[in-house]
Amino acid sequence: MKVFAINSSARTGDISKTEIVLDWLIEGMREEKAEVTVVNIHRKRINYCKGCFVCWTKTPGKCVYKDDMTKELLPAYLESDLCIMATPLFHFTVNAKLKTFIERTLPMAQPFFVLRNGVTSHPLRHEPPPVVVVSVAGFPEMSVFDQLSSYIQFLYRDRLVAEIYRTASELLAGPMFPKKLDSVREAMIQGGRELAKSMSISPETMTAMMQPLTSFEKMGPMGNLAWQTCIDEGVTMGQFQKRKMVPRPNSIETFMAVMRTGFNAEKAVDVNFTIQFSFSGAVTGDCHMAVANGAIDFREGPVAEAGLIIKTPFDVWMDILTRKADGQQMFMDQKYSVEGDFELLMKMGEVFGRSDS
Repeated sequence: MKVFAINSSARTGDISKTEIVLDWLIEGMREEKAEVTVVNIHRKRINYCKGCFVCWTKTPGKCVYKDDMTKELLPAYLESDLCIMATPLFHFTVNAKLKTFIERTLPMAQPFFVLRNGVTSHPLRHEPPPVVVVSVAGFPEMSVFDQLSSYIQFLYRDRLVAEIYRTASELLAGPMFPKKLDSVREAMIQGGRELAKSMSISPETMTAMMQPLTSFEKMGPMGNLAWQTCIDEGVTMGQFQKRKMVPRPNSIETFMAVMRTGFNAEKAVDVNFTIQFSFSGAVTGDCHMAVANGAIDFREGPVAEAGLIIKTPFDVWMDILTRKADGQQMFMDQKYSVEGDFELLMKMGEVFGRSDS
């Protein structure tokens, strides 16, 4: 199978969720010996279609522009057995670069009028390949793709092989939900294998590929905290992710949420301890966490039998949490104090965070 894969994302690497998902899909296809050519059209020169119709009259099938679309991309598209179109969701549909590519496929059509299933259309001078559409969006609800899906289904109809939509895509490069992310990754690779073997994806694989990762209740507060941290630190979300920054909590509630997110259950097997935080300064109050056999229970208020009590100004501990300050140095400088088993500080450091975070 000869596959032409279009990546229309302007972002690259691990901050491009479009690229992450597309790479997983292609990995499976190549395992089945598919010949896959990947092109990031954001790096290509594709002029806007100006509607001159020269490709319909003076030079049938050939565009007036002599750019990358004419010389390279349209021929590769037409020669492929399958085209994958991957786009981040922009204003609920394809991004401008992919839309420009789609519009520039006009030379495939002839100017004449025919009825197709009772609807006026143009006959094609070239038979285009079947299409798989891949898109990612930050929102957790699948309905965010409704407008894109409607457009794609109308445009490609019986040539549409699959629509692969990934919600909550900003989580794909992060350390949260490792088991779910592994499941999604394996499903995407399996989807690629199935496409290469049968030009289709089974319902079971599609369900696994697009399984929910989170909900608004879980994502909303953490997402807002991350964006506020970006604003406060003067960085983009891409820079935030690339630097593996930590959202800065602004309350005890959000502190507990960040800590829950960073908890590594795999490193906490056979670990048991309870730590209480007593905050002063900008935010006052207590909370405590109990870690036991790979699980964490985080609650507001003090606890009767804490193995360690950390007494600290809220801002000092948030500086430590977000790596703006060194916890050991802050202790040496007496910026915070502890009561109880000091070694539990080390244990806490061991069960939070992952090797890639």
